[in-house]
Amino acid sequence: MAARLRDYGLQSERLLWPTKGPSRFEEEMGVDELERALGLTTLEKAVRWAQTKSMWPDTFGLACCAIEMMSIVSARYDIARFGMEAFRSSPRQADLLIVSGRVAHKMAAPLRQIYDQMVEPKWVIAMGACASSGGMFNNYTILQGVDRIVPVDIYVPFCPPRPEALMEGILRIHEAHLAGIPPAYERRSVAT
Repeated sequence: MAARLRDYGLQSERLLWPTKGPSRFEEEMGVDELERALGLTTLEKAVRWAQTKSMWPDTFGLACCAIEMMSIVSARYDIARFGMEAFRSSPRQADLLIVSGRVAHKMAAPLRQIYDQMVEPKWVIAMGACASSGGMFNNYTILQGVDRIVPVDIYVPFCPPRPEALMEGILRIHEAHLAGIPPAYERRSVAT
């Protein structure tokens, strides 16, 4: 156990006195059982866990995908299980931007402004084929992928995606954040 605690940089009495044997408590419980009972963690992991349990989404519903996005707060899908039932209208109170639907070139500047006003760390979900790649609208008015304006963390496919697919995308963001993977804006400095 001392080697594991030393890996985390903990300076306990055991580490300062290496010739002393295991205590009676350690002998009775065993090292693995003791670590399960104590629940040791680092401050970074605890902060990441708290951030995933209090992510507040900001809605940016532009088309038919927005109806599917709105349904995840209903009793059937219950996004409140993840502490996300409070959809924010102000980007200053949100840390997850769900872009659902086709983005016209006119909406590119307001979308970037909303993204820039969000608090850090911030994540982005491109919901639906239109937000991800322009979908069936391959013309001059529709942006061919929201990742040209903002860095995207998760792409949720389909047209329109089911609420279960959006929930899966949200869970993937939670898993990535808990694993220590930085948001997209830290991995690549600007959107292409």
